[in-house]
Amino acid sequence: MIPAGPVTPAELVAALAARGWTVATAESLTGGLLCATLVDVPGASAVVRGGVVAYATELKADLLGVDPERLREHGPVDALVARQMAAGVAARLGADVGIATTGVAGPGPSDGHPAGTVHLGLAHPGGTASHRLDLTGDRAGIRRDTVQAALAAVAALLGGTPDAR
Repeated sequence: MIPAGPVTPAELVAALAARGWTVATAESLTGGLLCATLVDVPGASAVVRGGVVAYATELKADLLGVDPERLREHGPVDALVARQMAAGVAARLGADVGIATTGVAGPGPSDGHPAGTVHLGLAHPGGTASHRLDLTGDRAGIRRDTVQAALAAVAALLGGTPDAR
């Protein structure tokens, strides 16, 4: 479950550091915005391993190990694809937590999904999870809201942050 309140990047970096965990990002619709948001925090290098922007569908398989058959059958806007992206980036970059974003930023539909359809993938020492988001707004707003939801999802995994509980 994603916390209702906003989570700042600084809070998340501090929570990861307190746990002694590292994070890596696998991004499609956010195009690097999630990783950039994290590395804006002073001291982020202690927890951020890096990120992979796999915007093109075939790169999700080539760089992140997503099942190519799954991509052919379901396309990139899919919960299992998000989980596989997260697991792939965590494994390839040696992180405790992988967070992935895939979906449709808009302005129009793509692959049969309306703008605002987003799947977050999480990989962590206990397994993988995904969260579906149905967002509204313009392209920039959907991307921004996806980043905030991703921060909140990792915070929830960590048990929240002081301001997110």
